Amino acid sequence: MPDTPTAHRPLLSASGLSLERGGRELFSALSFEVLPGHLLQIEGANGAGKTSLIRILAGLSRYGFTGSVTRHAPLLYLGHQAGVKALLTPRENLAWHVGGEGDYDDERIRDALARVGLYGYENVPSHALSAGQHRRVNLARLYLSESPLWLLDEPFTAIDRSGVLDLENLLVEHVERGGAVVMTSHQALQVTYEVRFLSLLEGLRL
Repeated sequence: MPDTPTAHRPLLSASGLSLERGGRELFSALSFEVLPGHLLQIEGANGAGKTSLIRILAGLSRYGFTGSVTRHAPLLYLGHQAGVKALLTPRENLAWHVGGEGDYDDERIRDALARVGLYGYENVPSHALSAGQHRRVNLARLYLSESPLWLLDEPFTAIDRSGVLDLENLLVEHVERGGAVVMTSHQALQVTYEVRFLSLLEGLRL
């Protein structure tokens, strides 16, 4: 990352985050910053609170936890569910998702779908697509997003090996441009870039 003043300004700050569910502590006293160029992977076993944490960071969970989160930049959140409307085509779904984020013409939307392997499927009703193709429709939003901060919950679910490699390369391109990624994943990233880890079992390893 270039040594510029903006490179040292956090895109997101978390302080003293703690969460209990059903009388069980999932995580406690998490404090960290996400800077431009950070690729941060949240680690933890099933039920450790990975999805809960990333929803808190995204501002989707406002109650039930202690601590604070401050977001200093626009963000894009992609949840574990694809969020695809079955009666709409991939092109219509993507246009609906990004409608409030910017002025995207049909050509750019088609190009984004092509980059996730959906060339030729732009106008097929989504109920006729597979679960992996639904995920690709959602992931196409990343090719249009201008948000510096990406929060991704299990983005590799139902994606084949080729799709995983393409997505990993996109994440690296994003952080190298000065963006940042915070993500959950059950698999290790195979990228030639420094990956930082936030373990919900062992505390911070930044």
